[in-house]
Amino acid sequence: MAFRAFFALLGGSLPEDIARACGYTKSGAEKKAAPAAPAVKTTDGALQLLGLLQKEARLLDFFMEDIAPYSDEQVGAAVRNVHAQTQDTLRKVLKLVPVVDSVEGTYVKVESLGALGRDPAAVKFIGNLPAQGKPAGGTLRHRGWRADSVDLPTVSGKQNLMILGPAELEVE
Repeated sequence: MAFRAFFALLGGSLPEDIARACGYTKSGAEKKAAPAAPAVKTTDGALQLLGLLQKEARLLDFFMEDIAPYSDEQVGAAVRNVHAQTQDTLRKVLKLVPVVDSVEGTYVKVESLGALGRDPAAVKFIGNLPAQGKPAGGTLRHRGWRADSVDLPTVSGKQNLMILGPAELEVE
């Protein structure tokens, strides 16, 4: 083995079996395992959107605050600001469209909705429903909302989505 190793080294490379026997590995022989991609959890998108709404509109601050001691005028002023900033944030990351694009108060036939009319999650019937079967249509009371597209920023593996808004410490 020693002679084989000596002459192999003179030739420029050490055979793999000799290298292993001596406790060495050939460079490049072992590929490093690629780091596993972080597992995406079902809560990630919700936490990311909630974090964006906190960052841009302070939505959590508004909802978690006890507003009982404030007057209606003070709450109304705060709502106007939170509403505008929340609307801007939602428009940046979501394209929201009505489920039924008709005027509220008009009669809508389910068959006119195409595939959405067949989706039980898309249309909710209210009022005097027939005992059997599904109604053919009804008066539109709420157009509903659906996400046509979602454009959330990519998440780095180091980002902790459980932190929806960092604590702020002022240094004086």
